[in-house]
Formats: sequence, structure tokens, C-alpha cells
Amino acid sequence: MSLSSQSPQLLSLQNRLGYSFQDLQILKLALTHRSAGRTNNERLEFLGDSFVNHVIAQRLYSQFPKASEGQLTRLRSKLVRGTFLAALGEKYALGECLTLGVGERKSGGRHRASILADTVEAIAGAMLLDAGYDNAAPVILHWFADALGELQVDGDKDSKTLLQEWLQARNLPLPSYDLVSVEGPDHAQEFEVVCLINGQKNAFSGRGSSRRNAEQQAASVAIGELGND
Repeated sequence: MSLSSQSPQLLSLQNRLGYSFQDLQILKLALTHRSAGRTNNERLEFLGDSFVNHVIAQRLYSQFPKASEGQLTRLRSKLVRGTFLAALGEKYALGECLTLGVGERKSGGRHRASILADTVEAIAGAMLLDAGYDNAAPVILHWFADALGELQVDGDKDSKTLLQEWLQARNLPLPSYDLVSVEGPDHAQEFEVVCLINGQKNAFSGRGSSRRNAEQQAASVAIGELGND
């Protein structure tokens, strides 16, 4: 569907999500709550739940190469819990785009945490069907970028500290962090930072809602890639 034929509301939503749907109908289905009728987003929610869990689990596995199974499970639970997903739903203003039954609309369903969390999962499932794993997974990681950058194993050390210690243990030079870009309006800026390490051909890129978060994300990417070498 051409951009000109889409509603401004759905265009704005896709801009916020960082993904443009090829099949707009599957996005509309993902935004349709069961209170609106038998054709709703519950099957997409089921798919999206598994997809998000897989993407996050895979990232945590590479980001924390020394974490135990129990530690990885606890880290994943912090990210995919309902309250966090609901916060994402609020961040991307999903409520204003939902199709709800009359009762849900009147009772505040557009801001109900459980509905927002379920809708995030449904949209994730819709993206998977619309674009495939390789194209949809990076969008999921973008949604979780700030949280991933700040994660610590059992409350120990942040990603920048872990990277510094990893390099020092191998007598390698410490990293530098360069700001690449700042995009978006003042109230919703996104920072891109690259982590540079002497001797490494590639720069490690991170994005976040602040420069600090972007640096943490870049460091976590570096840890994940260097730890697998």
C-alpha cells in the first residue's frame, strides 16, 4: 500500500515503531483487541510473545557470555515482563491506534497495561510475518536498546565497565566512544554512538534515548561480538 493511501495515524505509528509495514492489514489486525470481535490480535500476540522471547534470549546469550542459565533467565524476565512491555506501548502511543469494543473504550482500555503489553507482542508477531526474522529482529532490538544497554548480571557491573575490564585483562587499549548522530525532536531524541577499539576493524554501534544509554548499548554490542571471538 502506498504511503499516500495510509491514514496519518498509522503513518505516525510506524514512524514511532521504526518499521513500515508492507501489508497494512496485518498491522490493523495487530491493533484489534478481542473486545472488538472475533477477528482480533490474539493469534499474533501468541506468535509475537515467542518471537520477542527468542530475539531477547539470543541477544542476552551473546551479550553476557559468562552468565549462567539462571542469570540469563532472570535478565530476560526483566525485559519481557508485562510492565516493561506496557511501558513500550505507552512510549509508542499504541493506545490511540487501538480498535476496541465499546465497553473497553469506555473503561479506559486505551491505557490498560495488559492491553498495551499484549499489543506490543501482537505487533512483533505482525512484523515477523510481514518481513521475516532477519528484518524484524533488529526492530525488536531497537525497541529494547536502552534496557539492554543498562542490564547488569545480578546487579554487578554495567556494559562499559565490563568491556573495559575485558580489554584490560588482555592488555588491550581502552575504547573510545564517538557521537555519530542525534535524531528526532527534542522530547524524543535518539542518539547513535560508535565504540572504537584499537586493533578492531569494526566499530560497534549503539543507539539510545541519551548519549549515555547509546554508549552502554555500543559497549554491550562490543562485548557480545568480542566475547564470541
